[in-house]
Amino acid sequence: MFRFKCTACDEWHDGMPGFGVDAPLFFHAISSEERAGRCVLDSNTCVIDAEYFFVRGCLEIPVRGEKEPFIRGNWVSLSKQRFDEFMSCFHLPKRAHVGPFFGWLSAELPLYPSTENLKTRVHLRDDDVRPYVELEPTDHPLAVEQRNGITVDRVAEIYAHYVHGKV
Repeated sequence: MFRFKCTACDEWHDGMPGFGVDAPLFFHAISSEERAGRCVLDSNTCVIDAEYFFVRGCLEIPVRGEKEPFIRGNWVSLSKQRFDEFMSCFHLPKRAHVGPFFGWLSAELPLYPSTENLKTRVHLRDDDVRPYVELEPTDHPLAVEQRNGITVDRVAEIYAHYVHGKV
């Protein structure tokens, strides 16, 4: 079982942590009063003004020496055409053969330089597994971590930020 020592509270925690956001960045830029008339948000998709289309996926980062990845639930914007293609097969049990879908990351992740609008490819997976978000292989630290993996200490640092608000 995966275990790590938190850098903030100095306690040991069991299990791989994971974090996610409930909506794309653009959704949060719209006042709460306007959202009902402009946004359609569910656990997997978000459409804003019938013009901006987002899907939710898992940005998985390997943890060196571990079988289970560190997962961040994030949103990706797709063009209308790609969103329609995505939706046409999203509810099928076997769908991994469709795509991938080019998009832009709609998340600003702490502990990194700006992550908004990093180029991505969204890969559907079979059997209702949430789609996989692959970052374009650039020198951005998040993309490097997705390619090369992170240490258990890095997992503890990210956990400390999200849970305790510090590094």
